[in-house]
Amino acid sequence: MLQVLRNATYTKLFSAQVIALLGTGLLTVALGLLAFDVAGDAAGSVLGTALTIKMVAYVGVAPLIAAVVDRLPKKAVLVTADLIRLAIALMLPFVTDAWQIYVLVFVLQSASATFTPAFQSLIPSVLPEPDEYTRALSLSRLAYDLEALLSPTIAAALLTAISYNNLFVGTAIGFACSALLVLFTALPAHPNDGPALPFWQRLPLGAKVFARTPTLRFLMLTNIVVAAGTAIVLVNSVVYARGVFSLGEEALALALACYGIGSLIVALNVPWLVGKLGVIRTMITGATVIVVGLIAAVIITAVATSSGAGWFVLLGTWVLLGMGTSLVNTPSSRLLADASTPANRNLVYTAQFALSHACFLITYPIAGWLGAINLTGAALALLVIGAVAGIVAVAFAWSQLLSRPTSTAASAVEADSKA
Repeated sequence: MLQVLRNATYTKLFSAQVIALLGTGLLTVALGLLAFDVAGDAAGSVLGTALTIKMVAYVGVAPLIAAVVDRLPKKAVLVTADLIRLAIALMLPFVTDAWQIYVLVFVLQSASATFTPAFQSLIPSVLPEPDEYTRALSLSRLAYDLEALLSPTIAAALLTAISYNNLFVGTAIGFACSALLVLFTALPAHPNDGPALPFWQRLPLGAKVFARTPTLRFLMLTNIVVAAGTAIVLVNSVVYARGVFSLGEEALALALACYGIGSLIVALNVPWLVGKLGVIRTMITGATVIVVGLIAAVIITAVATSSGAGWFVLLGTWVLLGMGTSLVNTPSSRLLADASTPANRNLVYTAQFALSHACFLITYPIAGWLGAINLTGAALALLVIGAVAGIVAVAFAWSQLLSRPTSTAASAVEADSKA
C-alpha cells in the first residue's frame, strides 16, 4: 500500500489530505463545545441543525459549485477552498449566536463540498495505473479511519492545556498547511478538449453520466445500503450504549471505535481483495455484510439485556458494519475513474459526492427521529427493509453488468470475469 508514496505528487497531496483531516477533527470537537457555550442544554439541537446544513451543502451546493469551477485550474480551486475554510475556522471563536454558527458552517461545508470531490477526482490523473489507484484509495480510507480514532484523543490532550477556542486555531493551521502543500505541488494540466460547455450543460453532466453508465447505477444502489448501515451506527450508538445497555459515557467511544476498527481492517486488505475478487464482487460482499450486520442489530435490540453479554455482541456487530462499509466505499472510486474522462471527472465525482450524501439525508432522520421517541427497533426495521431492497437491486444490477461485458462497465467487471 505504501508503494504509492514513492510518487512525489501523490505524497504531497496525501499529506495535505491527512493534515486537513486532523484539522477537521479538531473542528468537530471544538464546534460541539462552542454550541454548548452558545445554547447550553439546547446544544444538541444546534449541532443537529448544523449537521443538516452540512448535508444540504453537500447535496445541493456541491453540484452547483462544481459546474462553476469545472474549467478553472484545479490548484486554484483547491487552494481557494482551503483558504475559505481557514478563514471560517478563525471566525468561529467569535460567534455569540446560534444563527452565526449556521451561516459559518454553511460556508465552510460548501468549501469542503468543493474541495473533496475536486481532490478525489485529481488522484486518478496522478496515479493512472489501476492497482496503484486502488492502493491510494486504501491509504485514503486508512487516513479517514485513523483521523476518526485519533482526532478526539488529540483534542482531549490539547484541552488539558488550552481552551477549546484554540482548537479552531489548530483547524486553521491544518487548512493552511493543506493549501501550502497543494500550492507547491505540480498537478496534471487541465485537459484541453475543445470549447467549454455552458454552465447549464455542465451542471447536470455528472448525473447524466450516472444515469447512462451501468457501473455507476450499481454504485448508486450500494450507496443506499451503506447509508442504512452508517446511520444506525452514527446516530443510535449512544442510544444503545446509554439507553439499552445503561453503560457509561466511555461505552459510546468504544462502540464508535469498534466501527472504525472494522473499517481499518478492511482498508489494509482492499488491494489484495480487489485483486482476488474484482471491484464489483468486493463491493457486493460489503453490501451483504452490512445487511447481515443490520439484521444482527435487530436481533440485539429485540433480546438485549443489561447483563453485558449483548453489549459485546453489539460491539462485534459494529466491527462487522465497519468492515462492510469499507468493502463498499474504498474500491468504489475505481468505478468513478473507469466511467469518467479527465474532462468530466470532477463533475462525476461531485455527482457521487452529492448522491451518496442524499441517501444520508433519508437514513439519518429515520434513525434519529424514531430513536428519539424510543422506537429504535422501528428505525432498524425501516433501515433493514431499505438495505435489503438495496442489496436485491444491487444483485440485479450485477447480473446486468455481467450480461453486458462490452458496455461501459467492461473495465470495471474485467477483474470479476477472471475471478
